[in-house]
Amino acid sequence: MLSTTMITRAWLPGLVCLAMAFGAGAQDNAAAADDGEASPRVLDRMVITGTAGAIEEIPGSAHALDAEDLDRHSYSDIHRVLREIPGVNILEEDGFGLFPNIGLRGTRLERNTRITVMEDGVLIAPAPYSAPAAYYFPQTARMSGVEVRKGSSAIQYGPYTTGGAINMLSTPIPDRASARADLMMGGHDGRRTHVWAGDSSGQWGWLIEGHGASSTGFKRLDQVTDGAQSRPNAPRPDTGFDTQNVVGKLRWNATDGPVYQDVELKLGFDDRTANETYLGLTRADFDDQPFRRYRGSQLDQINTDHQQYQLRHYIEPAASVDVTTTVYRHDFARNWYKLHAVQNAPGGGFEGISSILDDPASFADAMDWIRGAGGTDLLGNVRANNREYYAHGAQTQIGYFFNTGAVAHELEVGLRYHVDEEDRFQWEDSFRMDNGAMILVRPGDEQGAEGNARSGIPGTTTNRVTDARALAVSVQDTMRFGRWTLTPGLRFENIKTERTDFDTGTPRPRTVTGEQSDTTTVWLPGLGATYQLTPAVRVLAGVHRGFAPTGADPDVPAEKSWNFEAGARYRAGLWQAEAIGFFTRYENLVGVCTASSGGGCTIGDQFDGGRVNVMGLETSAAYDLGRAAGLAVGVPVRLAWTWTDSEFRNAFNSDFAEWGVVEKGDELPQIPEHQLNLGIGVVSDAWQANLNASYVAETRAVAGSGAIPDAEKIDSRLLFDVSGEYRVHSNARLFASVENLLDEAYLAARRPAGTRPGMPRTGWVGVKLDF
Repeated sequence: MLSTTMITRAWLPGLVCLAMAFGAGAQDNAAAADDGEASPRVLDRMVITGTAGAIEEIPGSAHALDAEDLDRHSYSDIHRVLREIPGVNILEEDGFGLFPNIGLRGTRLERNTRITVMEDGVLIAPAPYSAPAAYYFPQTARMSGVEVRKGSSAIQYGPYTTGGAINMLSTPIPDRASARADLMMGGHDGRRTHVWAGDSSGQWGWLIEGHGASSTGFKRLDQVTDGAQSRPNAPRPDTGFDTQNVVGKLRWNATDGPVYQDVELKLGFDDRTANETYLGLTRADFDDQPFRRYRGSQLDQINTDHQQYQLRHYIEPAASVDVTTTVYRHDFARNWYKLHAVQNAPGGGFEGISSILDDPASFADAMDWIRGAGGTDLLGNVRANNREYYAHGAQTQIGYFFNTGAVAHELEVGLRYHVDEEDRFQWEDSFRMDNGAMILVRPGDEQGAEGNARSGIPGTTTNRVTDARALAVSVQDTMRFGRWTLTPGLRFENIKTERTDFDTGTPRPRTVTGEQSDTTTVWLPGLGATYQLTPAVRVLAGVHRGFAPTGADPDVPAEKSWNFEAGARYRAGLWQAEAIGFFTRYENLVGVCTASSGGGCTIGDQFDGGRVNVMGLETSAAYDLGRAAGLAVGVPVRLAWTWTDSEFRNAFNSDFAEWGVVEKGDELPQIPEHQLNLGIGVVSDAWQANLNASYVAETRAVAGSGAIPDAEKIDSRLLFDVSGEYRVHSNARLFASVENLLDEAYLAARRPAGTRPGMPRTGWVGVKLDF
């Protein structure tokens, strides 16, 4: 059951903000809506799809989900949100969306390493250049919008330009005294609170926001015999999580004088604890009991702390010029304490859990230890994946509107200097399994002397620092003349990455044992165009250079590609439709070994996958059947379908688990051929009901071709979510939803180690208050 402490932590930030909200709601709301508001143009500089209607002219794929879209199902899992957008590939891991794996147009999914992720137009990954595997992602439930941009015009938002960019839009400062509170309870002892309050008056505006969520989890540790629970290092009480997030904003703007300007300070603090693991199940155990957790994962837990500080200045020195400058600093610390390796024989070496789960018959004794049934003469190592990150920088965006004859120009120039660092200071502890309980063992202990027990001293497993400094410049000119919109652009990146390895035999101060350094300079051109074929139809096409930095090893070239797309948009009355075909030609696809990518390689190693082609079709459509039929209610229908085909253009052998032995023509792993999402709702002024259906075709976990072997198959799935709400008062709505309505037990992933289930049927009920 959920403890009193956990309940208090989950609800406290929301209750504090709710009290402030009532205070704010009691203030005078009669001020004019534009009193103290930010300039509409400054909001345009924080988004990547432009203001309302601007998507029509973007010569590439661009989608934006606003607050109303996000409110429909009130998802907290970014994977579920992104199902509505074509061209987005996702790989579930924990079922809650705590650790997203997102790719765009066939890029690698793992930890979002090949896409640009931002919050309010600022890079948000802990160290996007030096260590792009992101173990932090903004809390989806506190966002007011989500944008996805792909194609030629996405070169504005680097450094990862092959697939594109995702921009999370935080709650803006309201233009008048306002407040909102979403209070929910759900399955698996779920709690979710999101509350904010803010105001704009005169030259000042402010916002304070709190978000808390917790659950005891939907997986259950295997039971043990009497007495094991009382032993030292007792297992975690649940397999869930607890997150807390507080954001504050303060804005000053000049309301008088010839020049408009404003300054906004944003502070954010995020704390998370999750009893999550990399340890999955064998396929046989999954088929028998998919929500089982082995005893070997009883101590697994990750703790993270994220802080963000941003100061933005906006000025319009002239009617045709605006300048936005943002200075930012992000700090992130994490320690994921989780089972890493197990002995298969007394006194022998340790085998990684991925290898054990991939071949449990060959590692039968180690598998017994993982299940809690092994003898006390075997040891398992739990690694403290302890890392600290920082990222800081300054970026400026300049907009200039001018005409040359019949051509109207919108020139955008971006400049960013960015520094980030990852510091790995890790260690391992050894445990024996005694009656299902893990007992700590140190060198010199009776069991440890023969079993190569680890010391548990920080820095003795991985001891290294990687840092990067990057200068980025982008120029893009949107030219409008007649029915044409032409958008040429150019991006420049100069990146210096350094890695320093230290002696792992002693704690700090440290002795340098190895150094690497690499400098990459690239020019990334792009050209896109749209043409208004008819009042309802606009065609588009684009080409751009794709790029992804690859770290400090000078022998590993940066990932580069050429990317092409063409399509059309249709807008007429209640109809909206879009179809865009894309083709990506990789010159050298790069894979990076991480703990989450599976075994068979050394963490940090990079692998050259050579030439790869990815092609596909993204389609979306929306129509309101109710309004079209003249009904008193709206019946909106939304459809998104993605087809993707990929192939390696060369053969090679690789120690990278996702690739293995590759033959020419093999498909990329983790990328389904078909994805389909259908949403339909019935909406009135007082109530609404919504159904979402999501289909993902079977997917291969390892590169290959032809029929997918059972041991490498991620099964197809069709999932249904429903939600509804009813307005009981002008300030209050009752909400209910069910995710995975039919309780489909499906295999969501085969990495990091073994098979992993998706979220089972989960219900939510709550109230949404507006003031």
